[in-house]
Amino acid sequence: MLQNVQGSTALNLDAKGRLAVPAKHRDSAGDGRVVITAHPHGCLVIYSVPEWEPIRDQILRAPSLDSRSASLKRLFIGYAQEETLDSVGRVLIAPSQRQFAKLEKKVWLIGQVTHFELWSDAGWEQQLKAMEKLARPEEEGGGVPPGFENLVL
Repeated sequence: MLQNVQGSTALNLDAKGRLAVPAKHRDSAGDGRVVITAHPHGCLVIYSVPEWEPIRDQILRAPSLDSRSASLKRLFIGYAQEETLDSVGRVLIAPSQRQFAKLEKKVWLIGQVTHFELWSDAGWEQQLKAMEKLARPEEEGGGVPPGFENLVL
C-alpha cells in the first residue's frame, strides 16, 4: 500500500518506457504490484493494488447509461494496467499510457500521499503555472478554491 508518498521528483523513462521508482518510495509499494491508469487532467496515476481496488469498485458502480459516467469509466478502467516493479525498482509504462499522458524521456513523479501522479515535463510545467495563478486572486480563475479558505501553513 502506498503510504506517505509526497514530494516531486524529475526522472527519465528508459528506452523501453520503464520508470525507475526512487529507492525511498519502493518500500511503500508493498509487494511491488501497482495499477497505473489515466487521469482526466492529462497525467497518469499510480496506486498500489490494495489502494486501487476500492476506487475501481466505486467507478464500476457508476451508471453505464449516463454518457459522462461511461466516459470516465472508459478512461479510468480502460487505461488501467497492473504492473510489478522489477528487481531494481523499475515499472513499465505501457505505450498507450505514455501516448495518453504525452510522456517522453523526462517525466515528473508527484507524490499525493496514497498515490503518485506521473506527468510529462510539459504537462508539469503547465501545472506549475496554474499553481502560480492561485496566488494571484485578481486574475480570472485565480484565488483559493473552496475548502482551502482556512488553511494555515
